[in-house]
Amino acid sequence: MQTNVGKVDRLLRFVAGIALLSLLFLLQSPLKWLGLLGIAYIATGLLRWCPAYSVLGINTCETKTPK
Repeated sequence: MQTNVGKVDRLLRFVAGIALLSLLFLLQSPLKWLGLLGIAYIATGLLRWCPAYSVLGINTCETKTPK
């Protein structure tokens, strides 16, 4: 697994993951279970690897240029 999630993307995934998880506690409708998707966002932020990015060939990591 090569990292493909950059710093800004990682931060946004954490924020989105926490926001989605909060749906579990804030909503009373069956839609609250969509909050479980937050676990996937937090996991990809922690691992710095997104399987969807791998399939689509996306990489948001900063590349180091040789000097």
